[in-house]
Amino acid sequence: MSWDSYIENLIAQTKDSSGAAHADKACIIGLDGGAPWTSAGHASALKLQGTEGANIAKCFKNKDFTAFQAGGIYVEGTKYQFLREEDGKLVHGKKKDSGAISLQCSKTAIVIAHTAEGCQQGNSNKGVAVIVEYLESLGM
Repeated sequence: MSWDSYIENLIAQTKDSSGAAHADKACIIGLDGGAPWTSAGHASALKLQGTEGANIAKCFKNKDFTAFQAGGIYVEGTKYQFLREEDGKLVHGKKKDSGAISLQCSKTAIVIAHTAEGCQQGNSNKGVAVIVEYLESLGM
């Protein structure tokens, strides 16, 4: 099964009333170890580098976000400032002039979306939540 179609679905879920998508890139990684579920070959893939996936997964698995608070959230080699976490399942980050990052976990995966600069992170959060809710409905 290819998970890449979930990237397109997530981005489609972030459209506003004018039809503009607010997320421009996304990926899904495993909660255990941070291995990628989506491929880097997709045109809108968020491409995690080095240990970024493992570091993100470790924080979510342990529900301990102090590493993000102290050192930021690294995605595609970019450091995003940690803004907040909600219920140990949802994390928000922002980098001036580089947009924002939304991360949410299901039982077995972490869905990550990038919001382009000038777009609304709330719309991206909605797209991420749709995918997470679907995965959880499957027991994932």
